[in-house]
Amino acid sequence: MTTTVFLAVLAGALMHASWNALVKVGLDRLLSISLIQAACGLIALVALPFVALPQPAAWPWLAVSTVLHIGYNVFLVRAYRSGDLGQIYPIARGSAPLLVTLAGVFALSDHPSWIGYAGIGLLVLGIFSMAIRGGSHHKLERSALVNALVTSVFIAGYTLADGSGARANHDAASYVVWLFLLDGSGMLLTLIAMRGVSVLPQLSAYWKVGLAGGALSIGAYGITIWAMTQAPIPLVAALRETSVLFAIAIGVLWLKEPLRRERVLAGGLILGGVILTHWG
Repeated sequence: MTTTVFLAVLAGALMHASWNALVKVGLDRLLSISLIQAACGLIALVALPFVALPQPAAWPWLAVSTVLHIGYNVFLVRAYRSGDLGQIYPIARGSAPLLVTLAGVFALSDHPSWIGYAGIGLLVLGIFSMAIRGGSHHKLERSALVNALVTSVFIAGYTLADGSGARANHDAASYVVWLFLLDGSGMLLTLIAMRGVSVLPQLSAYWKVGLAGGALSIGAYGITIWAMTQAPIPLVAALRETSVLFAIAIGVLWLKEPLRRERVLAGGLILGGVILTHWG
């Protein structure tokens, strides 16, 4: 992995943690995440004239990814209802690199070096260690844990789908724009199906937050999709989960979640994994 890709993925990780923090404040969780994803779709619609139509080989991946992203959004909202950002985010994000690595190796023959594997292992260990005593809850509720783990399955699924789709498309920008257009539209329709049309006026008062979150979401995942065309998918997926560190910082400084000694030590494991991932 080159230094340019490495730094770009770290920047994307910060963006991702930032928009997830927006889901935890303001509107209820489903409305917040639907607002952000709808804003992503609007931004993508504006960008549509400037990108090419995806290649035929990319469309199946786009369709699969859209469904997986909607599932991810729904279960992330459910997890946040009973868990803090400092708990849910590490578990959901920390499980995904392991699943992506296993699927990438066995299904896509996408093999990192042994140093890369060591980095992924440290990242996963550090992230789960950080999740043990996250946020204000000393013990994570079972429902929150289950929903966080299901969220991680969706993360792993769409990561592999989008890495494969972007490679098949040979144009990361085109793939990103069309993905967010489909995802934003799909999430808005999902919200209407779950809450009815009458819920839409509630979103208008928060349009600035929605646009900010949408821009962060597109930037974060756009970088990731581009990076997966430049480096092994498992390495990019693992490095992206350093967003956990940024999420913890946001949780402590903005959401006033407590920071314990155990979490500082876990952060050291994550940083060690970041260094090895860069070398791998």
